Amino acid sequence: MTREHVIFPCGEINLEGVLHLAAGNGPFAGVVVCHPHPLYGGDMENGMVVALCQALVARSITALRFNFRGAGGSSGRFGGGVKERDNVKAALDYLAARKEINAEKLGLAGYSFGGAVAFAAAQEDPRVKKLALVSPALDDGGWAQLKAWSRPKLILLGDADTVVPYNRHNKYFEDSGDFQAFHGADHFWWGFEEEIGKKVSEFFARDSSK
Repeated sequence: MTREHVIFPCGEINLEGVLHLAAGNGPFAGVVVCHPHPLYGGDMENGMVVALCQALVARSITALRFNFRGAGGSSGRFGGGVKERDNVKAALDYLAARKEINAEKLGLAGYSFGGAVAFAAAQEDPRVKKLALVSPALDDGGWAQLKAWSRPKLILLGDADTVVPYNRHNKYFEDSGDFQAFHGADHFWWGFEEEIGKKVSEFFARDSSK
């Protein structure tokens, strides 16, 4: 496994990212991982984001984490969650163009704000074959749309989360294998990163062989 610092275009701005390349010749499945809210300190160095990438590459899935516009070394300004969708699409474009990647096996993962943006982008982009969301910051309408979304998905929530309350949103996924709750986990998931990385990487690894 190697890490590569990358810069890729999104319209008139440039975004920075880190590509976690799986060892071997490929082509590999690829997953773009989206970070929490940049106005509240979220960036691609977030512990959950890094843990997801490490778990994915350990299963021979190449992962790309990147900074949304205005975060870290990415140019531009915060786009209110709307322009960030274009950032996700640009990240998918970059990943799909890499010779190491099987462009037919692209996925998206996102945490908190990044989960909401990832889902919005996935709804608009048929290239996204799988979606994994950790504490996605969606409104009720978004949760209803997520329930109806027909492609393979995994949604993880902590039952102690007060930002994305489990008791408010679990109704959308009763008796559904798409939804998993974790006892004692809050919105920040401290101490749960390895377990969540395992769940997410297992989900993407299913049927992702070359």
